[in-house]
Amino acid sequence: MNNKALDLLKKTGAILTEDHFVGTSGLHFDTYINKDALYPHTEETSEMGSLFAKKNKDLNIDVVAAPAMGGIILSTWTAHHLSLLKGKEILGIYTEKNVDKDQVFTRGYNAYVKNKNVLIVEDLTTTGGSVKKVVNTVQRAGGNVLQVCVMVNKDPDKVNSEMMGVPFSSLAELKVITYTAEECPLCKDGIPINTSIGHGKKFLDSNKSS
Repeated sequence: MNNKALDLLKKTGAILTEDHFVGTSGLHFDTYINKDALYPHTEETSEMGSLFAKKNKDLNIDVVAAPAMGGIILSTWTAHHLSLLKGKEILGIYTEKNVDKDQVFTRGYNAYVKNKNVLIVEDLTTTGGSVKKVVNTVQRAGGNVLQVCVMVNKDPDKVNSEMMGVPFSSLAELKVITYTAEECPLCKDGIPINTSIGHGKKFLDSNKSS
């Protein structure tokens, strides 16, 4: 397993531990990978894109797709480095979340994947739900998903090729134990939820209003 991805995240201060976080899925955990700490550093972000490209260079890829928001940056850099490695233009596109919280193509991007071989990249997977939606959207648009590749897989026991329905890999694995709000030991121990990073503020606000 390639640890260069984790080294880049550590270098930019993106791996946070011993705290109380809430993720996009609503699950609670004590270790957070703050991808937003990586992206302002263009050299390191470019290098991450290069890692994606090198890992998938033997595939006959036409297009790199990813879910917005953070995936936009990764798809662009990955497509850039793949284009250099393959000596041809490889496009970088993205899906966006609609009102039903599905990941869909807008801006006419569906036309770029029809009858094309697609690499789907994503920053992190906890449940794999978001990137699975991208897989479904690409397939509905007539694209052939050759591979899903994520920067860090946080639950390799559950998120894998079988779950995804297409070939799946990651640059790194960092297993993070997650809890529902009801069973969270951090909540039971009274450890404050981080409201600056992740979705802690949204979680607390929703609890106040319910």
